[in-house]
Amino acid sequence: MITRLLFGAALGLLLLAFPAAPAVVLTAAVEAMSQPPVLVAAAGVILWPRVSRRVRRWAR
Repeated sequence: MITRLLFGAALGLLLLAFPAAPAVVLTAAVEAMSQPPVLVAAAGVILWPRVSRRVRRWAR
């Protein structure tokens, strides 16, 4: 509970101190998502546990 309050306070201070922060974060996210290697790397990180389990089953 206290961590949520601290996180909310820190986020609020960040947004008050840097009002352009959401626009910068959104721009960076859109720019990263428009790059195919970034998408492939993200998919690999997300799907790696499933792939490794499947390969281990094949090796039995």
